[in-house]
Amino acid sequence: MIPSSITVFFPAYNDEATIGSLVIAALQTLPRVTEDYEVLVVNDGSSDHTAEVLDALAGLYPQVRVIHHAQNRGYGGALRSGFANARKEWVFYTDGDGQYDPRELVQLVAALRHDVDVVNGYKMARSDPLYRIVIGRLYHHFTRVAFGIRLRDVDCDFRLIRRRILETIPLESDTGTICVEMIRKFQEAGCRIVEVPVHHYHRVAGRSQFFRFRRLCRVALHLLRLWWKLIVRSEHHRNVLPANAMVADD
Repeated sequence: MIPSSITVFFPAYNDEATIGSLVIAALQTLPRVTEDYEVLVVNDGSSDHTAEVLDALAGLYPQVRVIHHAQNRGYGGALRSGFANARKEWVFYTDGDGQYDPRELVQLVAALRHDVDVVNGYKMARSDPLYRIVIGRLYHHFTRVAFGIRLRDVDCDFRLIRRRILETIPLESDTGTICVEMIRKFQEAGCRIVEVPVHHYHRVAGRSQFFRFRRLCRVALHLLRLWWKLIVRSEHHRNVLPANAMVADD
């Protein structure tokens, strides 16, 4: 299946050292998979030179659009902003820190079928310090048990999603828990998800905002609230349409 159009979207926070090469890699890759594309970057209140780098790229390439948040809204807030502003049929996103290679979008597109709603990457091997690998595995196993997540790698932020799904399924999280919320709601809506292995690389610049004690405590609290809303109260059932209703006219 050849997608009619794709938005490539990067959330970026203090990623001045990596975001430029990611945008260029996306621009070089997209003509291989579709004629109609755009690259969207959400600068989530960066305090370095990320804004200047992105404005320069937008001035050079008409396919590049930039959204600047005056203040940091958190990872979930950046994702929701990007999803809301994407214009194409399919939305691909990955992080602006360079730990994934946008050129591997080709592999996700190769897995598309007419009945597929989401193509989700999973890390073949995690290129992080040992403590992050351990925390990541604990997080993965917890979400599988607590939320019934059926993916191999819920925190692999390398996803190709049908935009119509994003328009119909409301997302609320402002933190990294948005990935759990998103996949849980996709599953409950009956979305067809396929998985593709992708590479994961060492972080070459900057520091992850997720693996800090205060941030981990905040994420744990948000996960508890999310579990209460999605699992105990099942609030999302009232607002989500079945996936087959969303794609019936394809």
